[in-house]
Amino acid sequence: MTGTSTSTATGRTSPWSRDRFERGLFAILRRVTIGVALVVTVFPFYYMLMLSMRDLTSIVRDPGRIWLLPNEIDFSSYADVLTSVASGGQGFTSMIGNSGIVALGTVAATLAIAVPGAYAVSRLEFFGRRRIGVLFLAVYLFPTILLAVPLFVFFTKMGLRGLLPVLIVVYVSQTIAVAIFMLRNYFDTLPTSIEEAAALDGLGRLQTLWKIVLPLSLPSMMSTALFVFMIAWNEFLFALLFLVEDRSTWTVSLGLAQLSESLEIAPTSLMAGSVVLTLPIIILFFASERLLSGGLTAGAEKG
Repeated sequence: MTGTSTSTATGRTSPWSRDRFERGLFAILRRVTIGVALVVTVFPFYYMLMLSMRDLTSIVRDPGRIWLLPNEIDFSSYADVLTSVASGGQGFTSMIGNSGIVALGTVAATLAIAVPGAYAVSRLEFFGRRRIGVLFLAVYLFPTILLAVPLFVFFTKMGLRGLLPVLIVVYVSQTIAVAIFMLRNYFDTLPTSIEEAAALDGLGRLQTLWKIVLPLSLPSMMSTALFVFMIAWNEFLFALLFLVEDRSTWTVSLGLAQLSESLEIAPTSLMAGSVVLTLPIIILFFASERLLSGGLTAGAEKG
């Protein structure tokens, strides 16, 4: 009792206090959680990259090894994957170009429609405004297969199946709802006083959107664009339905799926194709990380 009273009276805290114990425990758990999450997310890509650079003979001889020896590094699988079909390769170079055209076209078309649509839902008053955001999300939640058959029949009867612009239109119909939902939520966080000040300076609604709202919304637009790009780049079902008959129009996801079904293709080439499919998404993510995490509205409005 005397020791406890003395400690309390002098203001000293016990080294085994509950607060100190909890802070130490949570610090350890945070590091463990981050470490486990890092291993779970990075290891599959590391293993895929390692297999793509190993020689097939070494894989057959020692399939369970998860590290790469310096004398085993071999880039012949990438050469096989990226070489054109006419030269005996898999032709992934042209597929990367097709995927880039489709993905970038989908991003541009989606943002061109979603930005004014989301701004209208966020700022303009009209009947059903409160429910339209929920409807956009509900449309996105419908299974993709419900639209696959009618779109396939429609474009087949019009004689447009097999064209990359048609695939862009199909992807836009898939991404526009969630893009409007994401952008509308961000526009709702922008202070209206900024737009009111722009109106006092003589700017119209479209000028305010172009000169004020869009620069402030750059982080949200980048995250939405990256999300749409990932969908268009990785999508397989519609690419299979619309492009499978003409190899020259194949996208990377379709080419990789056809590669995996071939018994004559070495697993190292399959892993190299998987790296080619995954790498652009990783590069885009790290290149746009600052814009994705940055808050450009900070300090935009003075109190």
